[in-house]
Amino acid sequence: MDAQDNKRLVLEGYRLFQSGDIPGMMAYAHDDAEWIGPDAEAVPFAGSFHGKAEVGRFFSELITAMQPTRFVIKDVIAENDKVVVLGEAMWMVRSTGRSYDSQWVHVFTMRDDKFIRVESLYDTASAERAFRPDRPDVTAAATSLRH
Repeated sequence: MDAQDNKRLVLEGYRLFQSGDIPGMMAYAHDDAEWIGPDAEAVPFAGSFHGKAEVGRFFSELITAMQPTRFVIKDVIAENDKVVVLGEAMWMVRSTGRSYDSQWVHVFTMRDDKFIRVESLYDTASAERAFRPDRPDVTAAATSLRH
């Protein structure tokens, strides 16, 4: 596939995610898929997940732990087998009721019409504050996003 086809597939995956169709989105995951994210002690879905079943578990844990109240794709760049997506979101953590803003970047590597690797980058400090019920003195909201 060419870069534009890869971009189309990635955007369809986001559409499915935003509509809550995680099984449909996972149809775009390669059997050997990896989700590589930063570690964050208080975030239950932080870290890396290897294999389609584990990546599915990542999404299950994410949706169980928090809910997006805003999820915006700002830019999509595709070249060869890579698709880079820049976005921003506001998440509400179900266990604490706290919300936080997050700018994020996902770098997809595509193979055989599916994603084989996603590198996820986001503000772990804001997420940690929102997940920490033992720190009422710490404000969960991140610095406002600038446009």
